[in-house]
Amino acid sequence: MIYDLVVLGSGPGGFDCAVEAAGHGLSVALVEKDVLGGTCLNRGCIPTKLWLGATSAIDELHNQAKMKVASGEIHVDFAALQGRVGKHLTGTRKAMVMQLKKLGIEYIEGTGSLAGKGTLSIATPDGEHSLEYKKLVVATGSKPIFFPGLEPDNDCVLDSDMFLAMGTMPESLIVVGAGFIGLEMAQVAHRFGAQVTVVDAMDRVAPLEDPEVSKALRSTFKRWKWNILLEKRVSGVRTVDGKAVLTLDSGEQITADKALVAVGRGPVTQGIGLEEAGVTLKFNQIQVNDHLMAAPDIYAIGDANGIMQLAHAATHQAHYVAALIARKTDAAYTSGPVPSVLYGAPEAMRVGTMENEAFLKDNSTCQTSRAQLAANPMAQAHAATQGFVKVIWSGGKIVGITAVGHDVSRLVTAATIIVQQGWTAEDIHSIIFSHPSLDEALFMALKAERKDIQ
Repeated sequence: MIYDLVVLGSGPGGFDCAVEAAGHGLSVALVEKDVLGGTCLNRGCIPTKLWLGATSAIDELHNQAKMKVASGEIHVDFAALQGRVGKHLTGTRKAMVMQLKKLGIEYIEGTGSLAGKGTLSIATPDGEHSLEYKKLVVATGSKPIFFPGLEPDNDCVLDSDMFLAMGTMPESLIVVGAGFIGLEMAQVAHRFGAQVTVVDAMDRVAPLEDPEVSKALRSTFKRWKWNILLEKRVSGVRTVDGKAVLTLDSGEQITADKALVAVGRGPVTQGIGLEEAGVTLKFNQIQVNDHLMAAPDIYAIGDANGIMQLAHAATHQAHYVAALIARKTDAAYTSGPVPSVLYGAPEAMRVGTMENEAFLKDNSTCQTSRAQLAANPMAQAHAATQGFVKVIWSGGKIVGITAVGHDVSRLVTAATIIVQQGWTAEDIHSIIFSHPSLDEALFMALKAERKDIQ
């Protein structure tokens, strides 16, 4: 049988591409070398959010205790939490398998590699198999990457996959890398009482965010008595006598129960025959054209193409490629503004152009307006009033929105729609913002006096 489409990789992009293509009436096979659901479901987004959700009441109680309206303590059973995570992931994978069967998608567990035009070779425990296809979508995702000297040993030096698989939470933790992965996991460790040290070579935490957001996050972490070491280069980290020992270039050493190395992720594209099939790789990222095509009849989506390492970006690309292959569209791919969120407490969200980016593009028409969360009734109700919402304007239109503080992830979809539509001041009252709600902080920021970017 020659399949209309074979999808290599079953993460958010690969799974959704297979499902949508089958919905268009195509014959589809889905190949996965590990477990269904990819990194996001099994070793990333979902386990981390289950951790954050289970421990969120600790922060809530702490905030209300500061207002002298509550007292006590909350104990989260980490072993039970890990058990719940495992059951949730298993149940989700079973539901995914049922959906594949219902749609008639052939699911094959094995390691796929390109083996000539229109053929995918699959190594399985039962031996080698091959699939013939008309179109192939590569959705092989990403994996943690490491600099020399920072390689995990699965003892006291861990990557994010190993950290999520721990049986007990350490009493002290070094986090190498102040990006979203490191900061979210550090927040969980903090809630369990761990002493946290964060080390990064950049000059601020969450370095890809608006500098004011980074400053607000760092201020919170300092209040929590985290040890924040910025503009510090790490020469190595290793297990010594049952502890993680990190050595800076200066020679200074820091010791903790565990070290989490979270310096980034890189595409999984090596050793599967891509270059032999005419696919161009740059820094292991699959190079694609405006239609996400990497070579004739071969497409790449999600982390594998390096455009945007976010699960929802992969899903959006999957929807497009499935429609393209099914001949439902012939337009070039466009993502529109892509939202991102740092989860936890505080949270940070952004979509579109940030203030410093807008200034560099066109400083003559760039303005910002903002609202502080201190004035928001829901932030007050949760005793979490630190933070703000900032709107970036260019040429009289909204080009970006960012926020930091309590529960601001709730604003991200509305913010994305506003940026996507390029609202002007006349559009602000085109919808009704609910009261009382956190959305009102966005509403107030939209209405606030605008100031020129200096």
